[in-house]
Amino acid sequence: MSRDHTGRSPRRPRSSGSLRRFVLATGAVTALSVAASGCVVVHGEREVVPAATRAEAARALKDFTAAYNKADKTYDRSQDADRVTGPLADIDAAKLKAGHKNNPGGNPAHSALEFRDAKFSIPAKAAWPRWFVANTAANKGAPGSRWLMVFTRGSAAEVWQASYLTVLTADEVPRFTRDKDGWAQPVTADDAALAVEPEKLGSTYATYLRAGGDTFAAGTHTSLWRAQRKKFANRPGLARQYIDEPLTTGDHAPVGLRTADGGALVFFTTHRFEKQTAAEGSAIPTPSADVQALTTGEIKQSLTLEFVSNQVALDPAKGADDQRVSVLGRVEGLTGAKGE
Repeated sequence: MSRDHTGRSPRRPRSSGSLRRFVLATGAVTALSVAASGCVVVHGEREVVPAATRAEAARALKDFTAAYNKADKTYDRSQDADRVTGPLADIDAAKLKAGHKNNPGGNPAHSALEFRDAKFSIPAKAAWPRWFVANTAANKGAPGSRWLMVFTRGSAAEVWQASYLTVLTADEVPRFTRDKDGWAQPVTADDAALAVEPEKLGSTYATYLRAGGDTFAAGTHTSLWRAQRKKFANRPGLARQYIDEPLTTGDHAPVGLRTADGGALVFFTTHRFEKQTAAEGSAIPTPSADVQALTTGEIKQSLTLEFVSNQVALDPAKGADDQRVSVLGRVEGLTGAKGE
């Protein structure tokens, strides 16, 4: 896994098979769940209970880490397929696919991922899905950074799965609202008390990347990323086009925790395409071995890259002095490519 401030991911993702829609468009131009073992949920899960015990949360992190390391060492997707879901699964699966194709004997650069100093923010809520956030230090990434992971479970019969990952500095991790027993407070997808309702963050972010505006605060994953896209959109011999769209269903749905200032820390997913088109007499730059491993078709005059990206943002409360959403981190990975 890699630090999201670089815009890269731990392992690169699988293709979702949606490239055709992008080609057509440019031709004309995520809820986590955690079960509360040991807690009895009555009458259709209407009772508000902690999503998990702290011991269960610690075990979920341990089980994920063991499975992830096995998969990363062998480039065998089956080793951690049942421990990841949502955007992290998309990113993970494609990275393993590319790695296996280029190194069928396993990962020659494998180094085991280790977590320490784990802290858990576990919301108390009713109904499924249920989820919690792990905040840990790791033996990889920038010194002092914190890895935030969302674990989800859709029923008591399922195992915990990691769905979101981001890496922040310790100062960027906000304080969460907690009740007298230390349980965190989740925000709903349609929480109207926030500057942007969590279920609308993905679409609002996609619109911002295309057209700009003042919904998001300036930063690496907002104004600077738009400027970078503009810089590379038209270069001698090569044009780039971009399409962004939200992913909001199933384990790609946004989830968030109330922060002490009345806002929320929200995890959400987007899906993007980048189409590179070479001018007559020019050629597409030779892609890396990992990109080639995920590419279908023959690269002649164009290459369309497909990515899944998970972001984490501070969504302020309505009435706050500054209503702009701050995107703190972004982890994305290539999930597919198509040459034409």
